[in-house]
Amino acid sequence: MSELRIRPAGPEDLDAVLAFWKVAAEGTSISDDREGVERLVARDPQALVLAERAGELVGTVIAGFDGWRCHLYRLAVHPGHRRQGIGGALLAAAEERFVRLGGRRGDAMVLTRNETAHHAWSAAGYAPEEKWRRWVKPLT
Repeated sequence: MSELRIRPAGPEDLDAVLAFWKVAAEGTSISDDREGVERLVARDPQALVLAERAGELVGTVIAGFDGWRCHLYRLAVHPGHRRQGIGGALLAAAEERFVRLGGRRGDAMVLTRNETAHHAWSAAGYAPEEKWRRWVKPLT
């Protein structure tokens, strides 16, 4: 098996990332489009982290830091490459980024129905905080 490469996404990667999420990610968000991801990478070029093996995109995570809190989104591993340590490697890279930036705690958006993800997040040391509920309001 070839070596896993972890790197930040660039503007040239965004079409591949959006196509990848259709295969590997659960659910969609209002900002899961070219414009939303372009804005993310333009604002914080290190936030969208990719995992590649033999030149193939096999995983992603968004490691967003707003100067106060560390937020994790879109941890996704290609179904044909799961259970090979890719998710763990992506989370380790995200956590290293957060520590470098002064972050103290990572929090993740995880779909309630995504049992597979629950196991992955738990194995990485994350746990749900049942006292919180996410409140949202679309701004469009």
